[in-house]
Amino acid sequence: MKIGIIGAGNIGGNLTRRLTALGHEVRVANSRGPETLAGLAEETGATPVTVAEAARGAEIVVVTVPFKNVPDLPAGLLAEAAEGFAVIDTNNYYPRERDGRIAAVEDEGLTESRWTERQLGHPVIKAFNGTYAIDILERPRPAGDPERMALPVAGDHEEAKKAVRALIDELGFDTVDAGGIDDSWRQQPATPVYGLRAGAEEVTRALSGASSVRTPEFRG
Repeated sequence: MKIGIIGAGNIGGNLTRRLTALGHEVRVANSRGPETLAGLAEETGATPVTVAEAARGAEIVVVTVPFKNVPDLPAGLLAEAAEGFAVIDTNNYYPRERDGRIAAVEDEGLTESRWTERQLGHPVIKAFNGTYAIDILERPRPAGDPERMALPVAGDHEEAKKAVRALIDELGFDTVDAGGIDDSWRQQPATPVYGLRAGAEEVTRALSGASSVRTPEFRG
C-alpha cells in the first residue's frame, strides 16, 4: 500500500521502519523538513517529503504529531489522498506536560480523537496511542502466538477500521474493536489499557473497566 506518515518521532519512525520492511511504499514527513529525514530514508527506503505532500496518493495516513500541533497542519493536507483512504490518529492529550489546556476537550468533553477529527476535517481511527514505540519493532508475533499483543482500535467508519486492523495484523499484533470515536476515551492516557502489553482477552477487560472521568494529572 501507499502510506503517508506525518510525524517522524518514536512512533512515526518505528512505523516507517516496519512498514517499509513489509514492502509498503512510505512517504514520511516532519515539521523540520525532508532534509532532516535523510538518515531515516537511507535506513528504510522511505521517501522523505514535506508535510503538505505526505498524504498524496496515500491509502492510509498516519498522524503522529504532538496533540497541540494538529491544528497547525496545512490546510488541504488530505485533499490528494487516495479514494477511500483511512487516517490513523496515534495522538494523546498531555495538558500538563506539553499541550496546555484545550477547551474543547476540557469543557465540551470531546474525546481526543473527536477533537483531532475536527481539526483535520476527516474521520480518524484511533490506534497506537497507548503502544510503546519500541514494541512496534520488538514485539510483533505471528497470528496465534500466545504472546501476541493486542491493540485497541476505535473509529466510526467500519471500512477504514477494517483496513487499519488488517494493517496492524500484518505488523504482527492482534486488535480489539474499542468502539466508535466517542468511545475512544477508553484508551486515552491513564486508562487501564493505556500502555498495556497483553493479549486480546485482557485488553477487552481493560477497555470495559475504564472510567470516563479524567484523572487530575491529565486535566488542564
